[in-house]
Amino acid sequence: MDIVGTMAMMQQITKSDSTMDVSIIIPLYNEEDNVQPLYREIAEVIDAEKLKYEVIFIDDGSSDKTIDRLREVAEHDPRVTLLQFTKNFGQTASTAAGIDYAKGNVIVPMDGDMQNDPHDIPALVAKLDEKPGWDIVSGWRKNRQDKLMSRRLPSIMANRLIKRLTWTTEIHDFGCSMKAYRREVVKDVRLYGEMHRFLPAICKWRGARITEQVVNHRPRTAGVSKYGLKRTVKVLLDLLTVKFLGDYLAKPIYFFGKVAMMAMVVSFVSLFWAILQKYNILTEHGMPVMLNDNVLVLFAMMTFLMSVIFLMIGILAELMSRVYHESQDRKPYKVRHTYNGSLPDETNAA
Repeated sequence: MDIVGTMAMMQQITKSDSTMDVSIIIPLYNEEDNVQPLYREIAEVIDAEKLKYEVIFIDDGSSDKTIDRLREVAEHDPRVTLLQFTKNFGQTASTAAGIDYAKGNVIVPMDGDMQNDPHDIPALVAKLDEKPGWDIVSGWRKNRQDKLMSRRLPSIMANRLIKRLTWTTEIHDFGCSMKAYRREVVKDVRLYGEMHRFLPAICKWRGARITEQVVNHRPRTAGVSKYGLKRTVKVLLDLLTVKFLGDYLAKPIYFFGKVAMMAMVVSFVSLFWAILQKYNILTEHGMPVMLNDNVLVLFAMMTFLMSVIFLMIGILAELMSRVYHESQDRKPYKVRHTYNGSLPDETNAA
């Protein structure tokens, strides 16, 4: 079916109400040649489904004709919503905007470069309801169609590092944008930097149940890739942030307290060593070293002051953590179900 025929058919569809089953989120940046082919594939998929779908395209400040192609699509299909950014804010910001505007009970982000296959969407959505009931189904590009040195090898290394630091062992491919999320697990998550790739880990730390599904990955046929090795540093820095937030957001004093205690131990060991050297023990030339001449004393003083500083930072971080939670009325917990004399329906047990 060509684009004209598809659009003509879509004109017959009335706008759906706010009750939506699935929201597909697609960030785009300079992908003018991929907009209409991607839309045709998505329309083919959702026309064959019984669920209510919406498609949210986010133009991330494109400098080509991407926005014009998107307007052509949005004007003829009431299921399509178009968000146009004022400038290029990045994929994380685009994903966050899509989640904010999404009405669906299930949210499915995907790339706009035609490498993700829209025909995988129904399987991802259906897997959420498989026992025991999943909150997130992450796509796995098992047969990835990218260059080895510039894309696949850095991705393999990054995925192993992320798995180790975040303990999200269920996922092989954090870089795959195509995932299915239940709305309730992502609706109150705030994304910054390059953190969209860590969203499953963030959700898991809050109790989400995660599984994985192999998805089709296709070679890019139009446009230019926006990813490269230069993003590695950003990803590593964001990984450190996510690791800290995941482990110590509610009790940052535990992190800074550990560092303070280590600095304190180093301080006392250095001072004890300096005292031993004063009595000609553990000296190099058989000569005692007076405390006022021993660099270990200065080192002990420095590490002691560092331990005090880290404790003060920990206390301030504790205060900031409370301001963060209370100012947003953000709870330090997340309830999956409430029971009042009966068990919840199994279909809603995710």
